[in-house]
Amino acid sequence: MNTTSLDQIKERYYGEKGTPERDNLERELEALRIGIKIREAREKMKLTQSELADRIDKKRSFISKVENDGGNITLKTLYDIVEKGLGGKLKIEVQI
Repeated sequence: MNTTSLDQIKERYYGEKGTPERDNLERELEALRIGIKIREAREKMKLTQSELADRIDKKRSFISKVENDGGNITLKTLYDIVEKGLGGKLKIEVQI
């Protein structure tokens, strides 16, 4: 049986790393990962979306949007969600 890795699939359909299409895909996937991590942390703390929203002075619908599509969120808001809302620590890494 011949298997194909996720990286091979991404390369076939979106091009090699460094191409605009591939870079855009990677950014979208990272945004999705952020939303999933926020949802997992909120659920682990047994908080509703409304409770988390109240902690950071946002609406429940905003938390829902962040969890389902972590894109287009400011760093300040991300810090507010993680540190003020969830009581965690946000670590951002830059890779060159």
